[in-house]
This record gives sequence, structure tokens and C-alpha cells, in this order.
Amino acid sequence: MKLAVCAQGKGLSAEVDQRFGRCSYFVIVDTEKDELVDSIHNVSAEAAGGAGPQAAQLLAGLDVDAVALGNVGPNAAAALEAAKIKAYSGVAGTVETTMQKFIDGKLTTVSEATVSSHSGMRGRQGGRNQ
Repeated sequence: MKLAVCAQGKGLSAEVDQRFGRCSYFVIVDTEKDELVDSIHNVSAEAAGGAGPQAAQLLAGLDVDAVALGNVGPNAAAALEAAKIKAYSGVAGTVETTMQKFIDGKLTTVSEATVSSHSGMRGRQGGRNQ
């Protein structure tokens, strides 16, 4: 299974990022082989709007089966569902730690938004302070 982990950097030792659409990287791992596939720069992170749905489209294009994330907004959650990408929460520590938690069944399935729209923009120029 191809799992994308929201991360702040590249590789298995990168710290995870709690944001989905605005994370810096998606680290793609093969959970059956327990290995790194690739680290993909999330170009939608700097988008003025629609970062979550754009990120979901990116992952769909990479044939990702699931994503491990901290939080996901309503538009991104709908886009992931439409792309048939399963979402899991409970990320913490490094990508490698999160991958192992996924393999061990210790992540929680997410079936709807965990935050309101634009939550990932907090602290960014032009972001909303909700």
C-alpha cells in the first residue's frame, strides 16, 4: 500500500506536519515493503486558496492509497473521498514513526473534516485568524 505522510521535510527522518494541504512535503512510503518510495514537494502549500483539494489531486495522480495527516479541512476531506484516498490521523514525531504506527494499526481513520476551512493558513501572510 502506498501511504503519503504529511511532512516538514524529505525522507523517513523528517518531522511530520499536522497540516494536510499546506504541508511542505508528502513522503510516500510502501507499507508492505516498509520502505521509502519518494519525497514529493507539495506545490499547493503556497496556493492562495484550494490547497487541500489540489494536494488531494496531487496524491491521486501518484496513485496513493492512503494519507497520514494531523488535520484536514472540509474541501480537502471531500477531495480525498472523491479520489478514494483513505485518511488517517494520529501523526506525531517522524515519518518513520508514523509509518510504523500505520503498520501497527495505531492511526485513526478520518471520514470527515477535522478543522474548519482555511485553518492551515494560520500564521501565514494573508491567512485568516479564526
